[in-house]
Amino acid sequence: MSQTATRPDDLMGLSEDEYDTILDIMGRAPNFTELSIFSVMWSEHCSYKSSKFWLKTLPTEGPQVIQGPGENAGVIDIGDGLAAIFKIESHNHPSFIEPYQGAATGVGGILRDVFTMGARPVANMNALRFGSPDHPKTRHLVDGVVAGIGGYGNCIGVPTVGGEVNFDPAYNGNILVNAMTVGIANTDKIFYSAAAGTGLPVVYVGSKTGRDGIHGATMASAEFDDDSAEKRPTVQVGDPFTEKLLLEACLELMATDAIVAIQDMGAAGLTSSSVEMASKGEVGITLTLDDVPMRETGMQPFELMLSESQERMLMVLKPGREDEARAIFEKWELDFAVIGETNDSERLVLMWEGEVAADIPVPPLVAAAPEYERPWTATPPREVVSPDAVPAPMDPGAALLTLIESPDLCSRRWIWEQYDHMVMGDTVGRPGGDAALVRVHGTGKALAISTDCTPRYVEANPVEGGKQAVAEAWRNVTATGATPLAVTNNLNFGNPERPEIMGQLVGAVQGMGAACTALDSPVVSGNVSLYNETNGAAILPTPVIGCVGLLDDVTTRASAAFGDDGEAVFVVGETTGWLGCSIYQRDMAGGSAGAPPPVDLDLERRNGDFVRAGILSGRISACHDVSDGGLAVALAEMAIAGHTGAEIDHDPAIPVHAWLFGEDQARYVVTTGDPDGLEAAAKAAGVPVNRIGRVGGAALTLPGAGPISVASLREAHERWLPEYMASR
Repeated sequence: MSQTATRPDDLMGLSEDEYDTILDIMGRAPNFTELSIFSVMWSEHCSYKSSKFWLKTLPTEGPQVIQGPGENAGVIDIGDGLAAIFKIESHNHPSFIEPYQGAATGVGGILRDVFTMGARPVANMNALRFGSPDHPKTRHLVDGVVAGIGGYGNCIGVPTVGGEVNFDPAYNGNILVNAMTVGIANTDKIFYSAAAGTGLPVVYVGSKTGRDGIHGATMASAEFDDDSAEKRPTVQVGDPFTEKLLLEACLELMATDAIVAIQDMGAAGLTSSSVEMASKGEVGITLTLDDVPMRETGMQPFELMLSESQERMLMVLKPGREDEARAIFEKWELDFAVIGETNDSERLVLMWEGEVAADIPVPPLVAAAPEYERPWTATPPREVVSPDAVPAPMDPGAALLTLIESPDLCSRRWIWEQYDHMVMGDTVGRPGGDAALVRVHGTGKALAISTDCTPRYVEANPVEGGKQAVAEAWRNVTATGATPLAVTNNLNFGNPERPEIMGQLVGAVQGMGAACTALDSPVVSGNVSLYNETNGAAILPTPVIGCVGLLDDVTTRASAAFGDDGEAVFVVGETTGWLGCSIYQRDMAGGSAGAPPPVDLDLERRNGDFVRAGILSGRISACHDVSDGGLAVALAEMAIAGHTGAEIDHDPAIPVHAWLFGEDQARYVVTTGDPDGLEAAAKAAGVPVNRIGRVGGAALTLPGAGPISVASLREAHERWLPEYMASR
């Protein structure tokens, strides 16, 4: 009977086989509202149907982990009865269609994921990828995205403390906007989404529901084409002032014991929140949709269920606590409505105008969601490029100035000055360092937060690129003196139905898993964004890693700024001059050939632990990890940050341009006033260190180049982005 039911003309992004499964589950053809619910719940964006087979292989546990993947955000123990709650999530497709609102609502959504669990948000981060600077849409997209991030974060009063920005033609048709939030909660006041118990009131709070964002999850699960601008109606509209009220009202109610479960209405809105709460609590939910607060007339059940209007929450309360909760939300001038009740049916039943608008069994809606082990093809390995095969510049100093002025390496000051990074008063260091540092309010502790990924490495070798993304985020946190504790990830890839794209995803996850295990940094939350391509042209594979670490005493932190004159400059780690896949090779030698630098996880761990110990003991006075642009760029950034220069020598066994610009991994530049003690400690730890110079003067002097004034370095570093954005 079920197999012969007439198919609708529009399967809403579902495959024929998926529709047949729905017929089997329902025992009949679904009505329009029911099909809409299946379509969003089984979309790539909500179900992770192409990635969850591989996501299950990632390490997610550790003594520091209170809650791993599966909730609104991950939770780790930071001691003294406190927990850090964090997650990163994408808003890529909406931000390309409408950059201001797309980015703003991305920030709003990730904030709700964190405070839904009982945390007060203390820091926002972001990882942004734009197309070629000369593409006609890029400047408009940069302007809108940065304004949207700043506008939302600034208005709600949560500091935006760091992130990363890159440009590449591969993102011309699909920019990436990944937003991360970190919050702090008491370990005994963490809230979850399982609606356990029957006869409990289901409560809607926040803003009214409109038609914005309908089928947004489905839109985010498909490729773009030349008509993508027509999808503008699926982009939500955010209101940070309402979100601030919602934050305070939720935290006030959370201070009581009235809440049984709570869930943000994010992707797929009321559908995903109600289904997830019922599924995790192994209960049924009946909703009376007539009682949902609406801001538009004539709305239909499918619109109410699929709307992604912002600043909304769904709660399950203890019986009899409705009036207490209502009083709190009305005090904060927010809508409050009892719209349903839990029961023992394990079905989602929607009532509308006195009739049943939908009746779906919850367990198969969740458990029978597709899970594909899609065919994949490993990325072919590239040959290793010898340093001698990459042309040397006529003037290494001129090459350095060119690189630090380039779109990928220039200062991001124009961006972060639009963000209020000091609000709340706990930001320890301004953006621009290796990792953001935010004091745990009222304590001497600080959280170190970093986001990182090098997509060109992942494209060249997904396994090594996946390792490197974790390792560099881990290094950035380590460079402050903090101990990395856990990571969140945002996997941005093209169409997984193409075996070569699926191979990139598989390889990256394998590399990430190996690195997280070796570096004791389990994955506690994350997001997958697929189908990031336009007319068959995919983005670079971009598995962004957000890492959170803990500094027990913020006064022991290290910065990347050169300090006192006369201090010795060392490189920690081995330098071979690896130029394959490097920024220097791409921007100065006309290509990006060869294998990326290999990532030895044992060396990463050994070198990082040594550096951290040196910082905490006070022996290391400044520290900066070596990444894009190699030693030369790292030294230039330290000179700019410290307003002082240095005289640098090099290892004559390596060609000078390879020594300066090679991107060997597991390396740090450090300074010390106790060079003998540092060398002795390194020898005892079996860590290679190389003394390369001394701090002092008004210029950075590199081997093979004349002195470059720090003022000239700063001028070059800060020139490009303001001039680019002003040339409208």
